[in-house]
Amino acid sequence: MVQQQQLQNISIWKAVLLKGTLVNFTSILSYENMARALTPQTAETDAIRFLIGTQSLRYDNQIHIIDFDDENNIINKNVLLHQVGEIWHISTSPADKGVLATCYNKTSDGKVMTCAAVWRMPKELESGSHESPDDSSSNTQTLELLCHLDNTAHGNMACVMWEPMGDGKKIISLADNNILLWDLQESSAEAVLSSSAALEGKGQLKFTSGRWSPHHNCTQIATANDTTVRGWDTRTMRQIYCIENAHGQLVRDLDFNPNKQYYLASCGDDCKVKFWDTRNVMEPVKTLEEHSHWVWNVRYNHSHDQLILTGSSDSRVILSNMVSISSEPFGHMVDDDELSDQEDQHQEEKVKEPLQDSVIATYEEHEDSVYAVEWSSADPWLFASLSYDGRLVINRVPRALKYHILL
Repeated sequence: MVQQQQLQNISIWKAVLLKGTLVNFTSILSYENMARALTPQTAETDAIRFLIGTQSLRYDNQIHIIDFDDENNIINKNVLLHQVGEIWHISTSPADKGVLATCYNKTSDGKVMTCAAVWRMPKELESGSHESPDDSSSNTQTLELLCHLDNTAHGNMACVMWEPMGDGKKIISLADNNILLWDLQESSAEAVLSSSAALEGKGQLKFTSGRWSPHHNCTQIATANDTTVRGWDTRTMRQIYCIENAHGQLVRDLDFNPNKQYYLASCGDDCKVKFWDTRNVMEPVKTLEEHSHWVWNVRYNHSHDQLILTGSSDSRVILSNMVSISSEPFGHMVDDDELSDQEDQHQEEKVKEPLQDSVIATYEEHEDSVYAVEWSSADPWLFASLSYDGRLVINRVPRALKYHILL
């Protein structure tokens, strides 16, 4: 009875229309349904879809599958049980819509360990654009466990990264001071550790985050530990660059520019976002100081790399236009044959305009720390943010900026 009541309570939403679409996942009877893990469904490029992992100590945790119908401004959700523990990180396969990985807390022999596993969602929920089931009659479904990533000899898992643009068979996990490269066998039913590297030095070194570069044939990753950012070659598992004191305090997150192969963004507890050219790491190429507390997340737009999202413990999400260090610093170039005379004149005027880096918008719909921001994999102009109280906010890039970039 308690289990049924808990599931019913957690499935109740509040929806409010603000600048974008705001959904509150917090149970109306308790505030145990916190969340900090968010990811787009990477392999789904036709429908707008996000996955959220909850963090509850009292109840079974869940993964909420969010479908957003932008034409009718409607949000639908389905819920999967994640009974093994509270979710700290979630990521999805770039090739298989139904496969995902989670990092979660597990208590064993009085000790808490952060473990990782690969899962498959029910077949009927793999593709987007699902309607929400009737709460009164719906049955919360469960995930199918494909395999565990064995960390008994390596420590607590921080995150799981999928090989970008790969076939979904290679993943890397960061566990304490270890980088672990796994090969997923047939049907992802087994993960075989193919190579590894260990971070060595004084003190208890632990990775906090990492990112797999989509460039260089996907043979490089970047990791963060304490205030340092490091680059690694996945073929040799050796360090290829090191940015010591990249931030004044802990580095929280990293992201690679999808269009400029040597450019990397980092953010941290010093309230700053920094952009690096990994060929020369003596100084950052650019620094943003718009947040007033720890910056937990930084994300490049997948298509238009001047658009940068950041989320912070100051409860704000900031959208910045970093055009000067983008792949198109002089604006979007269009073939002359494609332009009419009037458009050609507009294009010439636009090129002459000095393009300035700027904050495009600050979003303040959240009331708690924003732990995750992500761009949609289906719509380059849409993004989501998640705060610890379980509130998901979906917003769009302002229309004026969109047309300025495209025209």
